Amino acid sequence: MSAAPLTDEDGPSIQSATAIDHEVVIIGSGFSGLGAAFSLHKMGIGNFVILEREGELGGTWVQHDYPGLEVDMPFFIYSFPFEMKGDWSQVYPTGREMREYTLHCAEKYDLRRRTRTSTTVERAEYDVDSNVWRVTIVGGETIVSRYLVNATGLLVLPKMPDIEGIEDFQGKIFHSARWDYDYDLKDKRVAMIGTGGTGIQLIPAIADRVERLDVYQRTAIWLLPKPNPKLSHAMKRVFTTAPFLQILVRWLTNLFVEISMGLGLIRYARFPWIFDWIEKKAAERIRNQVDDPETAEKLIPDYSFFCKRPSFSNTLYQTFNRSNVELITEPIERITKSGLLTKNGTLREVDALVCATGYDVFNRRCMPGYELIGLDGVDLGEFWETNRYQAYEGATVPGFPNLFFFMGPYSAAGASYFTMIDTQSKHMTRCLREARKRGTNYVEIKQSAHDRDFKKVNRRRLSTVHFSGSCGTANSYYFDGHGDTPGLRPVTGFEHWLKSRFFSLKNYLFANRSSGNG
Repeated sequence: MSAAPLTDEDGPSIQSATAIDHEVVIIGSGFSGLGAAFSLHKMGIGNFVILEREGELGGTWVQHDYPGLEVDMPFFIYSFPFEMKGDWSQVYPTGREMREYTLHCAEKYDLRRRTRTSTTVERAEYDVDSNVWRVTIVGGETIVSRYLVNATGLLVLPKMPDIEGIEDFQGKIFHSARWDYDYDLKDKRVAMIGTGGTGIQLIPAIADRVERLDVYQRTAIWLLPKPNPKLSHAMKRVFTTAPFLQILVRWLTNLFVEISMGLGLIRYARFPWIFDWIEKKAAERIRNQVDDPETAEKLIPDYSFFCKRPSFSNTLYQTFNRSNVELITEPIERITKSGLLTKNGTLREVDALVCATGYDVFNRRCMPGYELIGLDGVDLGEFWETNRYQAYEGATVPGFPNLFFFMGPYSAAGASYFTMIDTQSKHMTRCLREARKRGTNYVEIKQSAHDRDFKKVNRRRLSTVHFSGSCGTANSYYFDGHGDTPGLRPVTGFEHWLKSRFFSLKNYLFANRSSGNG
């Protein structure tokens, strides 16, 4: 079901004061930020602004691009339920299509004019005397709001490998998230570091263009077949004219994920045979598709399925049968001016070095990504790094009133990123609706409720594959510096969906505080 474009006259604000620039400031214009904006509009709040540090709104899919980029979820579940699209080119959309979809949503719901691009947030501080958030922009400007929404996501800061000599390399070097399309790889000797979710798409995409491709693998990745047929004109017409069919497929896909992941991932301790079976079938597939037995064994992970984020591919393994592609698992000793030297003494000279080495996650540089100061001058990034990442239902933190998180610690559960957006949107709007109902302007999660939730998370995570399986060699970004897995909530998507709609509002403190100088 679609909605009308946003307007500034969409309903009254919640106890707004004249000193406030916007009722709500949303930091981040990716799918989380757009989802938060749509939810605010739907409940009648029109006075908000989205702040985006990049030059274009849209987040990951707009800012990152590389050859072979595709979504690793089918479009049935990787899209907004209120803006379904039936004319994708294939079941797993390309990165370019996802970029177009992101911008389409922003245009249709009139979010572009609500977004300030090239606007980097440096600091956000809660002003207890005025009960407002003061958001400082690089350059010195301050924006004042009653409520603050953090929607900055995780895949924000590309991570370059920490390898001796990398600054000495005299060939072309770039990170996959900052692909240089002006540089032609044709007939070049290329080294690629990384075989994660990006590397598995890049390797088949460039192998037929380069003279030689050396793939440096630290940790193998579990891959499943990718059922990715092209959508015929007839199929597109059906999905476009009969959206209920897409809704049905969406629910069936979610049900399948709930059963398989709910039992295999969340309740791994009781049902280890589910992932054991998947691992066996995946290993058989590798051995059947890779000609060289030694290479095949190197591509088979030695850790439990889902310790590291698995993915899908129909083309990666056959690529290693090419004469110009070599898999290298010997650790890199250092990078020289002309190539990469491994610890066995082999130097492989290359013209270009591609770093498909992922992103910085779960540190204050990306979460929250700026100084975030709450009551008593507490810096949330410092608190999390010292005391572990935590948030009530992934949405709110004690001591940080009127602040809501999308992709906060322990917020993700279910089939796709859009499941998280739905649950966090519902959590936020339930709190704001209650504030409106009570005529209050201050919302803060109680410490006791937060602590109960964090204890539950820590208790339930023990049954997951991350703590009951064999994850020691996974080198997984799921684990942070504390050994926790704050990127995933140890519940099923349905449980989290249900909780977002029925958590007790008694867990929150609602009050009237000073409204500033208005």
